[in-house]
Amino acid sequence: MYRRSAKRALVLVVGGMVLLGGIALLVLPGPGLLLVLSGLLILASEFSAVHRFVEPVRVRAIKAAEESITSWWRLTGSILTGLTLIGAGVAWALVPELPFSGWSTGSGLILSGLILFGLLYWSYRRVKGGSG
Repeated sequence: MYRRSAKRALVLVVGGMVLLGGIALLVLPGPGLLLVLSGLLILASEFSAVHRFVEPVRVRAIKAAEESITSWWRLTGSILTGLTLIGAGVAWALVPELPFSGWSTGSGLILSGLILFGLLYWSYRRVKGGSG
């Protein structure tokens, strides 16, 4: 009984944090919809009422990821955004005069850029008929 309650509490905390992070990334640079989907999947593993939200978000997340590579200007914009995130992360890590400077901010920006490149690669393979 206690083990089940502890597991549900852990799923609620972890899933909730991932979901909130994804919601924040809907307006900040990063893979917001995919994190929202991840949070919902985590929560749905213990809370059956969440299942009804998973499929619509999954469809929108995959569509958004695929749309990011459908034209040369979107792909170019995504690549430039990733490079900008990585460059900004290095700057924030190394330039102490910037607000909130340090490796914690810088590494978050760098990680967002790397995740963006990973998602672009995944989307490209999915659209071009590779495994996905």
